[in-house]
Amino acid sequence: MTFSTRKFLLASITAFLAMSQGMASAQTLRVGLAEDPDVLDPTLARSFVGRIVFSALCDKLFDIDEKLNILPQLAASYEWSADNKALTLKIRQGVTFHDGEKLDAAAVKFNLERHKNMAGSNRRGELAPVTSIDVIDPSTVRLNLSAPFAPLLAQLTDRAGMMVSPKAATAAGDKFGSHPVCSGPFKFAERVAQDRIVLEKFPNYWNKEAVHFDKVIYTPIPDATVRLANLKSGQLDFIERMASNDVEGVMKDKKYKVSRITEIGYQGITINVGKSDQAKKNPLGRDARVREAFELSLDRQGLAQVVMDNEAVVGNQWVAPNNPFYAKNVPMPKRDIEKAKALLKAAGVEKPSFTLVTTTASDAQRLAVVIQAMSREAGFDVKIQTAEFATSLNMADKGDFEAYTLSWSGRPDPDGNMYSFHGCKQPLNYTGYCSAETDALLNQSRAERDPVKRKKIMEQITAQVMKERPIIYLYHRNWLWAYNGKLAGVRNIPDGLLRVTGLKMTP
Repeated sequence: MTFSTRKFLLASITAFLAMSQGMASAQTLRVGLAEDPDVLDPTLARSFVGRIVFSALCDKLFDIDEKLNILPQLAASYEWSADNKALTLKIRQGVTFHDGEKLDAAAVKFNLERHKNMAGSNRRGELAPVTSIDVIDPSTVRLNLSAPFAPLLAQLTDRAGMMVSPKAATAAGDKFGSHPVCSGPFKFAERVAQDRIVLEKFPNYWNKEAVHFDKVIYTPIPDATVRLANLKSGQLDFIERMASNDVEGVMKDKKYKVSRITEIGYQGITINVGKSDQAKKNPLGRDARVREAFELSLDRQGLAQVVMDNEAVVGNQWVAPNNPFYAKNVPMPKRDIEKAKALLKAAGVEKPSFTLVTTTASDAQRLAVVIQAMSREAGFDVKIQTAEFATSLNMADKGDFEAYTLSWSGRPDPDGNMYSFHGCKQPLNYTGYCSAETDALLNQSRAERDPVKRKKIMEQITAQVMKERPIIYLYHRNWLWAYNGKLAGVRNIPDGLLRVTGLKMTP
């Protein structure tokens, strides 16, 4: 072997080793999702799994911690006016969007106005009391309100508080969600529908010292058994919503860790009572007595046991019984088949039939089957229709359903669990329920900042809505996560979202 040949081989080996070391140091976090997210535009998005992706992609003005305390994120500080009708925010300095544009007060104004005014916005109701936004100086913005708005800070901890690049959003219009540009720790790289969403580390992130992965890949796998199998085979590092019947087995395996967090949302049955003509075509949508009978045919504790292996807290409202705003004046009804039959007889429909739409998620499938069996004892004939998650949301939005097993991931303030669902013509009002009296009470509760007075108003709202039962609330699930035992820094926050900052793989 000649000297030049040896020199070439040595250089090649050196280059290969350097490349190998680079590959070894580059770390990818692989996350298994229960569904494929809908559009990746904070203004238009609706899905829970989309919020998981957004937690890495789009920072918010505020965030929450494990105890639901509200903490500044892109907003460095805030101050309320004396009359509580203006909120002034100081914007964090040195923050840039993924396209290099600067985050300043003007960008915040652009985003809030986009949330309020963009066609199809699902944030409109969340920011309804915000009448105008003033840029005081490059780092200060003021939100002017029509009336005091107690839930505002909580609204800004979620998609209403997410900031996107004004330049990119203006250029892309309603196509922005296909290539979102935000200011989070990771930037958008690629999306293949039903297959993967790939994010890459943003090198200019304002808190880059807390980011320890180079890439995050989100993979939608609706079947919980398959998600777990992918975790165990090493194809995934983290899975959300593990099947409840797998918890005990996974906890025994020291290779993995399990997190159990009671959600701030709910699992319920959304009923079309006025969203479309389908409300008039089935007895469940036409008559509140039939809806009451349907509720009385269900055993909530039995549902939690069979569907969730008791990994849930039963409830009959948009907040759990241990929540300070739970309305004790509307107690949880017990199963009563005879009363259910009597109500159906009085309504003149002793064998009502309707179709229950459910998603492809494993727990949703089980829930639908158990509901079908339980309600049959009272005379109900429930047919089950399965749809992919994003498709089911579109069906709900169009009113193309009779009943729907819709989960809601919840918000820190109870207003986020009720206003958009029960306010007339609000973006998430899939039921079509509309009451002038309820609307007045909803707006009154938003304006009241005294917790005691606010709770009394919410008790009135609960009593009013529960007479009509547009949504039958069933239980509040435990978020069940399973992940590689070497993954450190996982925070158990009740909104069920995985925060990627602070996460790292340990040796």
